[in-house]
Amino acid sequence: MSKLLNISIVLYRTPESEWQPLVKELQRSRSVNRIYLIDNSPEPLPEQELSAVSGQRSVVTYRHPGKNLGYGTAHNIAIRETIYDEIPFHLVMNSDVQVSAEAIDHLLDVMQANGTIGLLQPRIVDVNGELQYLAKLLPTPADLMRRILFGKFGHNSARNAHFELRDLDHSRPINVPYLSGCFMLLRTEALLKSGLFDERFFMYPEDIDLTRRIHRDFLTLYYPSETIVHAHRQASYHSLRMLWIHATNMIRYFNKWGWFFDSERRMFNSILLTKQETI
Repeated sequence: MSKLLNISIVLYRTPESEWQPLVKELQRSRSVNRIYLIDNSPEPLPEQELSAVSGQRSVVTYRHPGKNLGYGTAHNIAIRETIYDEIPFHLVMNSDVQVSAEAIDHLLDVMQANGTIGLLQPRIVDVNGELQYLAKLLPTPADLMRRILFGKFGHNSARNAHFELRDLDHSRPINVPYLSGCFMLLRTEALLKSGLFDERFFMYPEDIDLTRRIHRDFLTLYYPSETIVHAHRQASYHSLRMLWIHATNMIRYFNKWGWFFDSERRMFNSILLTKQETI
């Protein structure tokens, strides 16, 4: 069977107990052509850690840039190879995700059956099985500042529930303009049209930026028929340095798209809320 999918995972001082089981599971997929490990850590992985995933059907390619490039820039290394090799699909994912090979294959079957889907994301739960509301509206500055500055209080507000689309029926597919970067199943054709991750963002808003660009021409679909588990560390809520990185990159995002006057944001959000666009 032809291999239709490349996968990229970005590491940064990631324990082998986290990424190795994931890579071994992904290798079971009937669809995977290559798994890229892009390691932003200061030092490369020891050879014995890599050898643990280089079995009879090794499809792992390891890249060590020698410095921390950031999330989107690191994934772009692998995405460019996907485009060059004319692989039709690319999966961007976190190392703290748990997903079965069968789920990967099913999600890819859905993408193949519907050429209007540019980006697909399954239902995502935390380690306790609670739904993570990662299909969202495009944020306003107030949405992001509330979450960054007020932590749990911001997350529990009525305005945040609106931003996270908590009133929509999450048992059905929804075409949304913002999907999380923890798991993005991408159509290469959509990337060729919209562009790759914007490398001006070190991390955090690169998923918002990419989703909305793809959303212009394709469905960017929350698809709850498959479920994955995401540990979701939320580093910016526990580290002043990461909080600063988060805030700085969100300023760059709003400088790019507009702070209070963003006509595309208003249009995409209005269409979703008006049509209650479940599919």
